[in-house]
Amino acid sequence: MKLRDSPNSKSQTIFTVAIGLLYLALFVSLDYLQFPPVWDESHFWETTLRFSQQLIPSLELLKSYGELNTPLPFIIFGILEFVFKGGIFAGRFLNLGLSLIMTYLIGQAALSRNYAALLALGGLFLFPYYLWSSGYFYTDIMGAFFVFIGFWFYQQQRHWLSSFAFVLAIASRQYMLAFPLAIAVHEFISVHRSGFKLERSWIAPLLAASSILGWILLFGGLAPQSAFTNESIQVPGIQKSSWAVDLSGSLYFLSCLGFYFVGLEWLLFSRKMNVQKLITQKNCFLAFILIILFILFPPLDTHGLLSRGLELLLVEFPRLCLLYALALIAVIRFAYRPNLAFWILLMNCGIMLRAYPWDKYLLPILVVFWYLKAIDRLDATSENNFQV
Repeated sequence: MKLRDSPNSKSQTIFTVAIGLLYLALFVSLDYLQFPPVWDESHFWETTLRFSQQLIPSLELLKSYGELNTPLPFIIFGILEFVFKGGIFAGRFLNLGLSLIMTYLIGQAALSRNYAALLALGGLFLFPYYLWSSGYFYTDIMGAFFVFIGFWFYQQQRHWLSSFAFVLAIASRQYMLAFPLAIAVHEFISVHRSGFKLERSWIAPLLAASSILGWILLFGGLAPQSAFTNESIQVPGIQKSSWAVDLSGSLYFLSCLGFYFVGLEWLLFSRKMNVQKLITQKNCFLAFILIILFILFPPLDTHGLLSRGLELLLVEFPRLCLLYALALIAVIRFAYRPNLAFWILLMNCGIMLRAYPWDKYLLPILVVFWYLKAIDRLDATSENNFQV
């Protein structure tokens, strides 16, 4: 099929119908979202019921609701329960709707480029936590949605709306802080190449990132103190100490990015390899530094589908070698171009120093990277005219 630069109404209709049928099939396959809460986070529903007692939560509840993540999802789920009394179905349905909106907007952005860009949407679908999480009672989809909307407004240079979306993202999950922080650093560097300037392009995301300080003041830390004594949740050891960091979480994050994005991007868009360009002095230096880090901080205690699959197939040493190789291709892919994608990855790796190594934490960065890939901005060196 010949690729065209712009879609016609027929292709738009076909895409809309196809996405509608896909999500309808997902809705039906999940028993119309009425299935028993086996894989849902049961304690999330218990917390939602606490928030459903009133439309506006009290300050005391916001300080003591006993979860590790920020409370916006529970506030929204609680409002749904307060108004509709739909039970866990309402939260699942909201997640499915937010996922549908992201999918539709990414697909429309891809169609505005060419049909091949739709492969980026296919790459996102191959991440098992995207469609799978869409029909369950989790908070991840909501956080990823607000991050995506933040970038969607950002690419239209609507910086204050983008900033507001990032504030909501951080209010959903603390680690979404990485995204407005990355934009702020990238824009600050881009703007100040010609001298110091006060520009909303970096001030707005910086203000959004600073909203985390409000939650820290409210909680007296990164999460409500009651979360650390809540017996219904498993608190990672790294998060029990205020200053503890573990580089293995960042290394596993890089490995997962190599598997779920860099490898898939190569298969979907390139399938070419120049060995001569890969074996360079700079790449060998990166490989050496990375292998030292893997020796000192081996990602052994990990969680998620990739980790589980590797444990079934390989013993410890070859498993670590494969994780190292995956991390290396991710580093090589993004290390040499200090653009927005570079800063997004760097900030996420910084956040993962305090997170449990789990591949589901890639959900927001994969949504953003595949979106940027769809609109041909992933490798852009300047976002000053970042419009579609």
